[in-house]
Amino acid sequence: MSFRATCLTLFPEAFPGILGVSIVGNALRQGLWELETVDIRTFGLGKHRTVDDTPSGGGAGMVMRADVAAAAMDSVEQAGRPRIYLSPRGKPLTQARVRDLAAGPGVILLCGRFEGLDERVIEARGLEEVSIGDFVLAGGEVAAQVVLEACVRLLPGVAGNAESLEQESFETGLLEHPHYTRPQVWEGREIPTVLTSGDHAKVAAWRRNQAEELTKARRPDLYAASRNAPPEQGTRAKPRD
Repeated sequence: MSFRATCLTLFPEAFPGILGVSIVGNALRQGLWELETVDIRTFGLGKHRTVDDTPSGGGAGMVMRADVAAAAMDSVEQAGRPRIYLSPRGKPLTQARVRDLAAGPGVILLCGRFEGLDERVIEARGLEEVSIGDFVLAGGEVAAQVVLEACVRLLPGVAGNAESLEQESFETGLLEHPHYTRPQVWEGREIPTVLTSGDHAKVAAWRRNQAEELTKARRPDLYAASRNAPPEQGTRAKPRD
């Protein structure tokens, strides 16, 4: 069974977007994962297919109606897939959460618009609120594509070199080390000699040190967590069949 993604959106034409190119797009065409969109507008009310209304208690903007959002959500077969609402107030997306999602049957993503979604449907349908960063977008479509690209590239058969996935930022709790390639000298800058020494142990040690120093300087929170974390044993999600 392939990884199945369903995106509920007011703009189905936004998909597949970036999900249709490179290794993720190739995987989609090869059937390694499935993508479907549900147009929330088809569940709108009246001849104008209204999907929003003014916020209770007053205030600027509009709010997506609970009855409309719930009808769209209920039209989708859940099949054990988590229901996620993309929201700037949600829990930050992490690589660990991405691994968990990629190991499952897929995901259902609700792309918000306007000022937000009626709180009652979030509670009643058990939506998990997820944020891709401390900023605000015009809608959840781009955020949904971020979540899906992060998941799909971890699926078996998608990445050309599965080993490279294990050395990326966040997989070890640290940011990734710097990368170099030819030419040996570029604009007076040389590749660090250790990388061309042929000594694999020294290369590994250099990369680890660089990762630690980068993380300490740029993400002290991650560095502190990595220093306090116990050795990783059996915490990685099992690969999909």
